[in-house]
Amino acid sequence: MAKLELPRGMRDLGAEEFADISYVRDKFNETANAFNFKLMEPSPLEMLATLEAKGGAAISNEIYSFKDKGEREIALRFDLTIGLTRLVALRRDLKMPAKLAAFAGVWRYDEPQAGRYRYFHQWDIEVYGPFSQESDAEVIEFVHSFFTRLGLKVVIEINDRQLIEEYIRKKMGVSDADLILEMFRAMDKVPKKGAQAVLDEYRDKIEPAKLRPLINLSQLSGTADKIEGKSDIAEIEGWQKLVGLMESLASRKVEDVQINLGIVRGLDYYSGIVFEVFEPTPDSGALVGGGRYDRLTDAFGRKDIGATGAAGGVERIVMALKRQGILKSSEAPLVYVAFASAEVKGKALELVSTLRAANVKTDYDILGRALRRQLEDAAGKGTALTAIVAPDEIAMGQVILRSMKDGIEAKCPVTALREEIARMLRA
Repeated sequence: MAKLELPRGMRDLGAEEFADISYVRDKFNETANAFNFKLMEPSPLEMLATLEAKGGAAISNEIYSFKDKGEREIALRFDLTIGLTRLVALRRDLKMPAKLAAFAGVWRYDEPQAGRYRYFHQWDIEVYGPFSQESDAEVIEFVHSFFTRLGLKVVIEINDRQLIEEYIRKKMGVSDADLILEMFRAMDKVPKKGAQAVLDEYRDKIEPAKLRPLINLSQLSGTADKIEGKSDIAEIEGWQKLVGLMESLASRKVEDVQINLGIVRGLDYYSGIVFEVFEPTPDSGALVGGGRYDRLTDAFGRKDIGATGAAGGVERIVMALKRQGILKSSEAPLVYVAFASAEVKGKALELVSTLRAANVKTDYDILGRALRRQLEDAAGKGTALTAIVAPDEIAMGQVILRSMKDGIEAKCPVTALREEIARMLRA
């Protein structure tokens, strides 16, 4: 007999974890509706060449890719951005701007770690069409609103890759495009590895005399006034564009935001505004990453449309909610229908069906055990209220309602059962 086990890095979702993910999904859908983003889901399978358009040929080492029965090179999606962008690139009939949102599972062939699996959930929003900064502000405001609905305290840290590139070219005299990309990659590693470790790693690729001042610049964060007072970045033409974005966000009442000149995002296709979202505690990993990536729509043959968006790992957000002690259960209270004898079981089943039809979460003992065992079953399932159907009471059109919290019982007419259950649950 074959050994029953999951592939490495996979896991089953238990009821509690699924409920946590569903809670985040509900808040995401609520926010998407408020901002008029259209919810959809891209295909879980893509042509490998499509995914390589975003991550390069090396991406095949980090994803699940294989040949299908037609010898086609295909792969499981590793994020949602690529599928949404492919769809928009193909759909020239779409009216712009197109505001799309998705919430689904993705696969990455990473090394499994504590709390990190090869299959996980991600949410994603994208605005296609405009090249204007209004789209960037819309996406960042969405992120702010989403975390406000979750009740999660976060800080949104914003930068502009074009601004940093302009600084490198004008202030540091570097013009080679490949060297500039290496400098971005080096900056991106500083928060994780530290400045000296990055200087040592790139010593043979980038002159320390050029990389060191860039790293110093990347460690500046806060308000525009604070950064202007500690650097010469304000002399760069693109600085006012970033300041303008901050002013737009202020008018939108987005308060949990600051400039961080070290945020550059690791992926090379980002082409303008970039941002990440963190808990306001030291050494916390990013919960969300996003920005403008016009280079990706360009790679898909759509030079006529811009793109900006954001994506977040759902399991990471669930962990943050638990750390901050604010994860709220969206599970409805359970009502259990018990019957005192076999002769009234039919009446009990009628009540079960009636309550379920009224959207009351209801259960009963399908094993037909004695009343005492039924009540034990009800307690074990975390039942809020138990409706007991007994011969004498049901003959008078009544049932016994018991609060499982304090054991208080009261007789209730069957005709008023739904209303009484609602009243007791509120109490």
